[in-house]
Parts: sequence; C-alpha cells; structure tokens
Amino acid sequence: MSTLSDQAWERWLKQTLAHPTREPALLLIEGPAGTGKSRLVDRLIEAAETGPWPRIVLTFTASGVALAHHPVRTARNDPARTDVGNGRTAGRVRNEPLPPRVHRDAVGLAEDLDALLDSEGPVLLIAEDVHRAEPDSQELLRRLLERPPAGLAGVLSYRPEELAQPGLVLGRAVTYPARLSLLRIRLEALDADQVRQLVEERLGAESCPPDLVARIHERSAGVPQVVVDLVRQLEDVCGPKERYTARDVDATGTPVRLAELVLGRLAALPQEHRAVVLAAAVLDEPSSAEALYAVAALPADTGRQALVAALRRAVLQETGRDLYAFPSPLAGTAVYRELPGPLRQDMHRRAAAVLANRQPVPWARLAAHRHRGGQFRAWLKAVERAALQCTEAGEHQTAMDLLEQALSHPAVPREVRARLAPLLAHSAVLGLHTDQTVQVLRQILDDQSLPPAVRGQIRLDLGLVLYNQAGMGLQGWVELEQAVDELAERPPLAARAMSALAMPVMSAVPLERNLHWLERVKEVAARSDDAEVRTAVAANCIAVMLEIGDPSAWDVLDRLRTDTDHTDRLPHVARGLVNGADAALWLGHLQRVPELLAEGLDLATRSGASYVEQDGRGSVLLLDWITGRWAGLSGRARAFVAETGVMPGPAADARIVLGNLALAQGEWQQMAAWLSGDGHPLPVGSPLPHVAAAAGALVRTALARGDFDTAASEAADAWDRLRAKGVWVWAAELAPWAVEATARAGRHQTAEEMIAEFESGLRGDPAPAATAALHWCRGVLLEAGDEPAKALPHFREAAAAYVEMPRPYAAILTTEAAARCVLESGEDGESAAGAVEELANCVQQLSDLGAGWDAARVRATLRAHQPAAEQRPRGRPSYGDQLSPREQEVIDLASAGLTNREIAATLHLSPRTVEQHVSRARRKLEAQSRQSHNRTRTNRPT
Repeated sequence: MSTLSDQAWERWLKQTLAHPTREPALLLIEGPAGTGKSRLVDRLIEAAETGPWPRIVLTFTASGVALAHHPVRTARNDPARTDVGNGRTAGRVRNEPLPPRVHRDAVGLAEDLDALLDSEGPVLLIAEDVHRAEPDSQELLRRLLERPPAGLAGVLSYRPEELAQPGLVLGRAVTYPARLSLLRIRLEALDADQVRQLVEERLGAESCPPDLVARIHERSAGVPQVVVDLVRQLEDVCGPKERYTARDVDATGTPVRLAELVLGRLAALPQEHRAVVLAAAVLDEPSSAEALYAVAALPADTGRQALVAALRRAVLQETGRDLYAFPSPLAGTAVYRELPGPLRQDMHRRAAAVLANRQPVPWARLAAHRHRGGQFRAWLKAVERAALQCTEAGEHQTAMDLLEQALSHPAVPREVRARLAPLLAHSAVLGLHTDQTVQVLRQILDDQSLPPAVRGQIRLDLGLVLYNQAGMGLQGWVELEQAVDELAERPPLAARAMSALAMPVMSAVPLERNLHWLERVKEVAARSDDAEVRTAVAANCIAVMLEIGDPSAWDVLDRLRTDTDHTDRLPHVARGLVNGADAALWLGHLQRVPELLAEGLDLATRSGASYVEQDGRGSVLLLDWITGRWAGLSGRARAFVAETGVMPGPAADARIVLGNLALAQGEWQQMAAWLSGDGHPLPVGSPLPHVAAAAGALVRTALARGDFDTAASEAADAWDRLRAKGVWVWAAELAPWAVEATARAGRHQTAEEMIAEFESGLRGDPAPAATAALHWCRGVLLEAGDEPAKALPHFREAAAAYVEMPRPYAAILTTEAAARCVLESGEDGESAAGAVEELANCVQQLSDLGAGWDAARVRATLRAHQPAAEQRPRGRPSYGDQLSPREQEVIDLASAGLTNREIAATLHLSPRTVEQHVSRARRKLEAQSRQSHNRTRTNRPT
C-alpha cells in the first residue's frame, strides 16, 4: 500500500468523521488481489469505533453477500441513550450487534439494509469485494449512492482487474449527486524498502540478509499478501533459522493462495486462449506479444485474441511498453508447474529459437531454455558464451551458477570441461563461492588427463578461494604452492600464485616464508610485460609491504589507484585498495582508510568483485568501531554477519565489532559467543589480526573477573601464535592486556620479555597503533610493579597517540590509566584534583560512547578517590522505595548478564555487598511493580 494512499484515506476519514452531519461522502478503494484492501477496511472500522458512527459491512462472496452490523457503543444504564421499548437509542440503532447474515439475493439484503439505514444519525457503510456483486446488488448500491442519506459515509473496495465492465465499479455508470463527496485511491505494490520492513517485522532483521529481501521483492512483485504468504511459507518449509537465504525462497515454491488465484483465472479462459499464458510462464520474463505468439505456436490473429483475453481476465498484465507478464513471477511459476513435460520441452525449444535471434543474444537465458528443451550440445555452447558475457559484465555469481550446473553433468566432454573449468575458477575468486564450487573444482583437478597448465590455472583459483574466502588457509597454501610448479610455462599466472603466497594474513606459516615468495614475485613481475599481472601482483603485495614496515608500499598504492583505464584490471585495483585500507586500519593510519575504502568499494561494485566488496564493507564496520561511531553499529554488524554467513574474513570483521561492543557494555556472555569458536578466539580460518584482537578481548575479560591465571594462560597462547607468525604489528590489540595478565599472575620477568620481543619485532618502523600499544604495555608493567609515577608518562604518550589517530575508546582507557596513576602515586592538591576531574570526564565520555560497563568501572574508581569534602555526609541517605545510585549500577550490570562476582570486581565491592544491593533492589522493584498495578486497577474505567 502506498504512503500516498495511507495519507489520502486517513485524511478522508478524519474529515468525514469529524463532521457526522455533513453531506454524504464516498471512498472508492481499488487494488489488485493481495494489495491490502481488507487490511485497509479493518483499519477504517477500527478508526471509526469510538465515534458516533454505526458501521454496516457488506462482504460480497461467490455464494452471496454477508451483512455485519457494528452499532454505536453506548454507556450502560444510560436512559438518555437507550430506549428498550423500540430497540433504538435516541435516533441510533440499539447497542446489541446484529448477528452476521448471508443473503443469497438482493431482496433480503435490501430489507435489512433499509432498516439499518433508517435512522437520523450518520452511518458508515463499507462494501468489500464489490467486483463479486451480482447485478441486483449492484443496482441496490447504485440507487443508494444516487440518493444517499445526508450522514452516509460509504466505502467500496474492489479489484479493478475483475470488474465485469472495466472502469465501472457497479456495472454501469452511477449518476452521483453533486452534494456527494468522492475520492478514489489505488493501492499499489510495495517498494523494496517496504518489503524489507514487512519481512523484518516477521523474521527479525538478523535473519533477513539483503539477498533474501531482494528475492522476496522480486518473486512477489511487492504484492503485500504474497509477501506475507511467502514469509509464512518460508518459516513452515525451512523451519526456524538464524539466517534465511534467497535459495530458501526459491525452494519454498508458490504460496497456495496465489497459485489457486492464477490457476483459477487461467481455467476461466477458453482452451484455445490458454497457450499464450503458458508461453508467458515458459519465457519467465516480460515479453513482447510476438515472442508470446511464437512460443505458443499461435498465428498472429489467434495469438492477439488470446492475449487480450488473458489481459481481460487479469492472468497477464502489461508491464511496460508492449511487454506482458504475470502480475508476479511466482504466479508464472504456479502455471509452469502444471505444464505437461512434452509440451514444456517443445515450448522451451521455441523460446530458445526466439532468444537466439535477439541482438545482443541473452546467452544466460538462452542456455536455460536450451537445457530445459533437452538441447545438450547447444546448451553447453550457450553456457560457455554466457559465462564469458557475464564475466565481462562483472556478473560473476550468475556465471558461477551456470558453470557449476554444467560441470556437474557427467556427460560433458573432456575438452569442454577444460574450457569451462577455468571460467568457473576465475569467477569463484571474484564472486562468492559455495561448497559446491570447491567440490566441482576438486573433482576437475582429479582428472589427470587435463594439461598441466590448465590444471595449474584451475588450482591457482581454487587456492585463492580456499585461502581468502573459505578460511582454509593451510589447504589454500598447499594448492597455491603446487600451482606455482604446474604454471612453470605460464609465468604471469605463476606470479599471481606467488603473490598470494606472499600475503601473511590468512595462513599460519612463518613470515619468512611469505617474504621468500614476496621476493620471488617481485622478480617475476619486474620481467613481465603483462600489465594485468603486474596490477594483480601489486594488489597482493601492498598489504604485506605495509605490515613489514616497508614505506614504499604507499607509493605502490598511489600508482595502483591510477591504474583504472582497463576493465580487466579493475577487480585487482579494487582488491589492492581494500587490502591497503585493511592493513592501514590495523596499523593505525586511520586518516587514509576512509578514502581507500570508498574507492575500493566503488571499483569492486563496478567490476562485480563481490568478495572484495564484502571484504571492504567489513572493514567499514571495523573502522566505525575503532573511530567511535557506535550508534547503530551493533545492528549493522549483526545484519552483516547474517549476510556473510561463514565467510571468515568479512564475518570476522563484524564479529570483532560485536564482541568488543558487548565487552564495553558488560554483555560478557554475548562477547564470548561472538569472539570464540572451537575453543579458539574466532572460528578457525579467520584472519590472524582478528584472532589476535579477539584474544585481547578475552584476556581482558578474564582480568576483569580477577582470574589472573586464566588470563595469563590465554595471553601466553595468543603470544605464541604471534611469535610463530612473526608479524608483530598485529600485537597492538593484544599486547597491553597480555602484558597485564602476565604481570598480575606474578610473572613480571616474562612480561618484560614480552615487551622487549614486541618492540624488537616492529622492525624499526613501527606503526602508530603499535607505538601507542608499546607505551601502554610499559605503563601497565610499571603500574603492576607498584611504580605508578613511572607508569604515568607512558600512559600519557599512549593517550596522545590514540587521540591523534583518532581512536577515542583506547584514548579514554589510557587517559583513565594515567589519572589512576596520579592518584595511586599519592599526589595531592591540584594534581589529585585534576586526576579526579579526568576520571569524571572519562565516565561521561564512556557513557556517551555507549560503554556502560567501562563507565560503571571508572565511576567506582572515581568514588574511591574523590576528596573527602566531596563525599556524602556520614550515615546512609534515605532513598525510600527508590533505587540508590549504587543499587541502580548493580541492577544495570546484573541485567547485562554479569555475575555477582563480576559485578563486585567491576565496582570494587565484596560479593557479599553486591548480594545485599541486589536483594534490596529487587524488593524495591517488586514494591514499585505492585504499586503500579494497584494504580492501574484503581484508575481502570468501570
């Protein structure tokens, strides 16, 4: 239903009901089947319930017309309003509702209607589904509207496509009197955003990735009832799921209500006119009249008569200039399912002949028709042409679907498989792979008869899919190394495999092995005259060069940004920009990240590089987390996790965001769920920087609980992983918490060694994030060693660095640590007062950011160090039945899921004190609830 329609009927109802004695008014509500006419009528009835309007509802059906009467509500025992003797109320119908009655003809309907309209007051008359009214009932309504009572407000709803006479609601023109106010509104299909709102209302936003909503909108054509039925069917067929997909929509079929509607309309057509409808079902897209006649095998004159009949019966509709289709694709699906096999195959062959004569040839659709028409060799030819066409257009997902289907067929000749398999592998790298993609590529590689170079090309792309998308870093590494050997005679492709092996982010092999391949690929690329290969190699090398502190990476990145003149290089440039943005984000070069991401995402979208686009969108979420843009971030990250599913890279971005948000808000169980997988930080296969960041959050949680041994153990495991890899810039999110955990567990010497190892691993050109983290580590170690005065300057250095990046959350935490050190060092006077003020500012900033747990934690520290003059007088203040500030804090933290022991650690209280606060708070809340309930009962009208 359109917003304009909503505004129109609401305005009409408000104006009409506001003046019940005004001249009569009529509202015509027209809309195709399923567009929400009944829902609108219900809203009209509900809106008029409290007014002085008796409501008469006529519902026309195939078996007659049902009359329901909703009288005016009157107060009980009011003699001024009720006249028991004649059953009327001071000019109004009696208060008791009339039982609904079904009339087979207009005679009995007229008698009841006359009696109900015979009153001096206003009446709201609603007639639903008037397109079903038989001639006598139409005549009855025409007479009423030609001489309407003064207080009549009439509403007629109908399907315009099913009127006996097009455009004439009551069979023929009505002579409306001049005093009758008339308004007609038409209910339209929902747009994409309205469909999304309707689907999310039923399934929840987290279960509705964009591809699901887009498919529902496409298949339903936005018809509200079809959308609702499709969602209900989705739940019934697929059961409760964390995330539904577009494939789930396709698997559920056509809703029964829609199927019976379209098949009923088809059955009402003469037999000789049905072929054109069947042709539309086979073509499955808006088609010209000539295409429909050709597929239906009808002469032009007969085809024209059939098409006009189908349009008159609303089986088909005009969807554009001289194009015709079903009102929704699902309606066509219902018709298609009833086609007998031989007839269906013949029609597909005729459809293929029609499409083959178009220019340009729509090869993907042609392939589908040839496949269903049983034209095997012609189908394979069309698949190959379609895959090339889709790849050139950046439609890699469509190419993958076609190629997977073809390559899964056992009868495909070997030479054809050798041509099609590299196309699938290439599209899989740029698109979004499926498990079937990996399985098909592995099966092809098992065929030893393929030439080594072909096998190497396929293995290269399989390795990239495993390495980047599937989270199988080690398996991808093995495939890529083998591909280098198989591609010895094709140096450009071998260079691409080497550049992937040079990237350290997805595999746990030591950095030295990545650097070995980096040197090899630089040599090969320098000798290559293939511009696309040089671009692809540069795109891969940028991130590793940044991560090892090579300043020339920025020059390579700037040159890459200008290499957009050729479409075949765009996906590589997009990948390089997103890789560079992601590396810069972890390194702390945050000023460069937004522009790089914007450019990379634009190029990825333009070139159809779906995986690169998803990767970039995940980095956007991380950037928002790091730079403090937390408003609405949790919802966006949850939706992104649902959309990406098991893709380890992009999904890890969102999981890091959600886990850290949950930690800052005190939702520690949620944090553990987002950041743990298979007993490790994040699911296996996640990028290593993300794994280190997740480990830092888990170590911090153990510290907050006071479980120093667990914290130190988790820190040691995470540190070992970093040591094995050797990329120490990735320690920035882990190191401060790992050092603190180790020191708090009494292993001061080990903590010192960790700092030294961290500093040494930064290779003399440390990134901003690592530099700040190194200062933070030194401050943590000195504070843990009871040297707060020496720790203070390190915390100040870290805070200044984080402010400059900017990283507001980290800046607040290190500023808090600095203020705490001032107070712990025993300073008084202005220094202590300034530190207290700093803590108060930290509380406010954390609250504004949305870090509720951190705010409560710092507030507790602030209370412990406030000057005595600012503390409350001796004795407990009386809060009566209201919660005290401390009780409110305890309840807030308990509501977030923290245990009493965790609350005690946060607020620097004993667990026993927390138990007492919880007990008192519950008693007060229960008392407030009882008082509220009693007030409700007292104020309830009788």
